[in-house]
Amino acid sequence: MRRISYLIPLLFLSLLWQPAAAQTTADGEAESMQGFARAVDISEGTVFIGEPANYHQPGIVYVFTKNGNEWAEQFQLQASDGEIGNNFGSVISAQGGQLLVGAPGANGENGAVYFFEASGGEWSESAILSIEAEETDFGASVLLNEDHAFVGAPEHAEGLGAVVVFRNENGSWNETSTIVNPDTSGSGFGSSLALDGNTLVVGAPARQAGSAYVFENSDSEWAHTATLDSRQVDERSLYGSAVEVNGDRIFVSAPRNAAASGAVIVYSKDADSGEWMESSRLVAFDSQMRYLFGSAIAFSGDQVWIGAPNAEGGNGAIYQFSSESGNWTGSTKMISENSNGDNFAGTMAVDNNIAVVGLTGADFGAGSAAIMEMDEAGMWTTQEILMGEGDNVLEPITGGKVNCTDGKADVYLCDNVDLVSFLPIREIGGTRGVRLNDMWGWTDEETGKNYAIVGRNNGTSFVDVTDPLNPVYIGDLPLTESAQPNAWRDMKVYKNHVYVVADGAREHGMQVLDLTELRDFDGEPIEFEETTIYRNVNSVHNIVINEDTGFAYAVGSSGGGETCGGGLHMINIQDPANPTFAGCFADPSTGRSGTGYSHDAQCVIYDGPDEEHQGSEICFGANETAISIADVSDKENPVALSTASYPDHAYVHQGWLTEDHRYFYQNDELDELTGNVDQTRTIIWDVSDLDDPQFVDEYFLDNPASDHNLYIEGNTMYQSNYVSGLQIIDISDPEEPKHVGFFDTHPFVEDAAGFSGTWSNFPYFDDVVLMTSSNEGLFILDTNREE
Repeated sequence: MRRISYLIPLLFLSLLWQPAAAQTTADGEAESMQGFARAVDISEGTVFIGEPANYHQPGIVYVFTKNGNEWAEQFQLQASDGEIGNNFGSVISAQGGQLLVGAPGANGENGAVYFFEASGGEWSESAILSIEAEETDFGASVLLNEDHAFVGAPEHAEGLGAVVVFRNENGSWNETSTIVNPDTSGSGFGSSLALDGNTLVVGAPARQAGSAYVFENSDSEWAHTATLDSRQVDERSLYGSAVEVNGDRIFVSAPRNAAASGAVIVYSKDADSGEWMESSRLVAFDSQMRYLFGSAIAFSGDQVWIGAPNAEGGNGAIYQFSSESGNWTGSTKMISENSNGDNFAGTMAVDNNIAVVGLTGADFGAGSAAIMEMDEAGMWTTQEILMGEGDNVLEPITGGKVNCTDGKADVYLCDNVDLVSFLPIREIGGTRGVRLNDMWGWTDEETGKNYAIVGRNNGTSFVDVTDPLNPVYIGDLPLTESAQPNAWRDMKVYKNHVYVVADGAREHGMQVLDLTELRDFDGEPIEFEETTIYRNVNSVHNIVINEDTGFAYAVGSSGGGETCGGGLHMINIQDPANPTFAGCFADPSTGRSGTGYSHDAQCVIYDGPDEEHQGSEICFGANETAISIADVSDKENPVALSTASYPDHAYVHQGWLTEDHRYFYQNDELDELTGNVDQTRTIIWDVSDLDDPQFVDEYFLDNPASDHNLYIEGNTMYQSNYVSGLQIIDISDPEEPKHVGFFDTHPFVEDAAGFSGTWSNFPYFDDVVLMTSSNEGLFILDTNREE
C-alpha cells in the first residue's frame, strides 16, 4: 500500500466557480502562499517536507531525521534545473532511499518529475521524468512503488487527463504506459493517486461532484474496472481530491461537500463479484460548515486518519476512525495546540509510530509541520514543530545607492529608477510569513525627520527614512486586541497623528497614534500602544483624510458599527486624539451591492475649473462599478453630484486628481484578470464639470499586470501595479500620458494579471519615493525626476 499526502488547493478550486473578486475587497481572497508542508511523506524514519511555492527561490524538499531526541534538517533538495515558480515539492512520494518529487510548473510549465536517491549518506538527483506533450500539468500527483513511478497529468490531451507510468530498469526510467481518463475531459483526472498491490485509484475532483476511477493491473496492463461516483455528495464537493486504498477498501474524499463540512466515502470490494460497493460515509462527529474534512487521508495500523484543516476555527483536527471485522467501531479527535488559522492536518503521513502533519496555514501561509510520535500506550504527542527557511532569502540593501544599469539594480528590473535602499519584511518587524500592504509617510516638522508608515497583515511598522541610504526600523503598532490578522490595512496622517484601519479584521476599529512618540526611539524598536481607538467602525477597507478640513472618511466599512453602506463614514478629527462621528454619505446607484460601497476615495477642497463648486469639500469615490462625486461640505446633508462609469468595468478601485483638479485618473483592479483588457489600463476622466464628468480616454501600458494604487505628484503619476512594480508616467500633457520609467519589485516571475508584488507607494517626500511590496519589503527609490 502506497500513500502520500499533498495539499489540493481547495480554496483556489472553489474560486473557479465564483465571480471575480478584487484582492482588496472583503469578499475577495488574498493570494495564498502555498508553502512549507504543502506535501509530506515518511519512509523508514526519514521525513520529507515540500516547500513548493516560495516567491524568491525554486521549490525545495527538506529532509529531516531524528538525532537522539531531536529532529534535525539533513538536506535541502532542489531540481538541478530549478526555477522560481516550478512548484517543485508540491507532491512527493518516498520509498526507502528513493524519492519522487513533482514539479508541475517546471519544464517551461509543461511539468516534470525528479527522482532522487540516497547513497553514502547523501541525496542526489538521478533522473528527470517528462513527456513530450505540452501543458499537461504533468507532475500534479506522483506515486513511487517499487520500480514503478506513477505521474498524474490532469491536463493531458487538452484536459482529458492521464496517468503516465514509468519503470526503472537498471537505473534508467522508461515510460511503459499511459492510463487515459475513460470519461469526460475537464475532470482533473490524475489529480490524486493511490495504489495497493495491483489496484490503482485515480481521483478526478474538478468536474461536477467529482469522480474516482479504479484500475487493475494484469500482465503489466492497466484495465479500468470501476468508476466510483456517489449520490451522497454535492456538486462541486471536490470528490476525489484525496484517494486511498487499503486492501479491500477504497476511501474517496469530498472536502467541500455540504457547505465544505466535508465527507469521505468508503467502498468495499465484494468478495464474490469483485465489484466495489459504497459501504459507508465518514464525517466529523462534530461536523460544521467549512471544516474541509477529507483534505488528507492516512492510515495508522487499523485506524484511518482524516484531516479537517479548517475545524476548530481554522486550527484543524485529525479524526481517527477505528474498525473491526469490517465495521466502524468509533472515532476520536486529535487537535494541536496551535494558533487560529494554522490548518493542522492539511496534509499528513504516518509510518509506524511516527507521523508528520502539515500545518499548512501556519505563519500566514508559510506553513509548518508537526512531528508526532506514538508512545507504548498508543498515545500520539507532538514532539517538534518544523519550519522551512523561505523567509530568509532576500537580504537588506543599505549603505549605498544601486544604480539602474543595463536594466537592473541588484536583482530588480528597472528603467530610469535607482534603488536607494531596501529592507526585507523581517527587518521591519515582520515575523515569518507576514506580508505588507498599504503605506503612507510622515514628516516630523519639529525634528525634520521623515518616516515610512508601513502596513502589515498583523500591525503597522514605522521606519525612519531621513537618511534614505540607511533606513532604521523604529517600532510596531500591533493590531487591536479584538482584531484578527488580515490582508488589508490602510493609514493616513493628520496633525502628527496616524489613523489606521483594517479590513476583514473583525472588531478592529480605527487606531489613532500620536506620532511624536516616535521621537522616543533610543536604538531599540518600540512596541507602541494606540493613543485611542475609534469604535464606531469595525472593519474598514481604506481611510481617507482631507488635511485642509480635519475630516477623515472611513470607506468600505463592514462587520458592525455604523457602516454607512460601505460609503463615506465621516469623522471629525480636528481634535486629533478625539475623533467623533460626523455623518454618512453613500450613493446607492453605485457599488456591487447597490449600497454605495466605496472602495477608496480622495477628498479635497475643490479648486478646479468648475466655478460652481470651488471652495466646497468634494469627495471623489472609486465605488466598484463607477466613480462617485459628492459635495460633503455639510456633513449632515451631503449631496451626490454625479457618477460616471464605462461599459467594460470590472472593479473601479482607486484614483487620484491632478493638482489642478481638472482630471481624475482611475484604475480598475480586475479588468486585466477578467480578460476585459490584456494590458494595464488607466481611465482618464475630465472632471472640469463636477456635475457631468466626461470619459477622455484609456491609457494602456505595454504590460499585462493588474493595477492597484496610483498617486500623482506634480506632473508625474506613480502607479503600484502589482507584479510589474512601480510604473512612472509623465502627465504633463494630461490626455497623452507618457511612460518614463519603472522599478519591478517582484522580478522573479513573468508579469501577468494577479496580486503579487507592489501594493502601494508614497511619492511625497522631496528626494525619494517609498514603496511596499507584499512579499518582499520596503523599497526606497530615486526616480531621477526633475524638481
